[in-house]
Amino acid sequence: MDTGSPDPAAALRRVGLRVTASRLAVLTALAAGAPHSSVDAVVSAVRERLGDGSAQTVYNVLRTFTDVGLVRRIEPAGRPGLYELRVGDNHHHIVCRRCDAIADVACAVGDTPCLTAADDSGYAIDEAEVIYWGRCPECVAATSVSSGELKRTRSVQHQLADTTLDPA
Repeated sequence: MDTGSPDPAAALRRVGLRVTASRLAVLTALAAGAPHSSVDAVVSAVRERLGDGSAQTVYNVLRTFTDVGLVRRIEPAGRPGLYELRVGDNHHHIVCRRCDAIADVACAVGDTPCLTAADDSGYAIDEAEVIYWGRCPECVAATSVSSGELKRTRSVQHQLADTTLDPA
């Protein structure tokens, strides 16, 4: 768990939050789950741990965690928000267009080069969110395999068509 402490209760206290069963369950669910967890996944994990738990409670806890900087919410375009425990560094994300896999990507160079906008329009910029889009290695490999099969199929079909058209 990347919360500055291996103990979820200590992590909550460190950011000034009261320790409650719901908060512990949500923090534990985030630590045990995927690095980029959906609310649905967190709700399911909380219900497994507590036996019950409302989705609204989980949303409220996640909002509180986001407000105090304990978790980070990312929102890839056209997809539901995801929550991660990796906070306090300048990292970005890459999303697979085909299977929706998501991975962390370290900032390109320097401390925070993305924060130097060509024209800040008078804003005091304190954060930049970069999301790269593409295909993950598994989807690239799957596409390569299916493209190879498609080429072989077309080649065989082409050869069959050639022999059927041959008058000899």
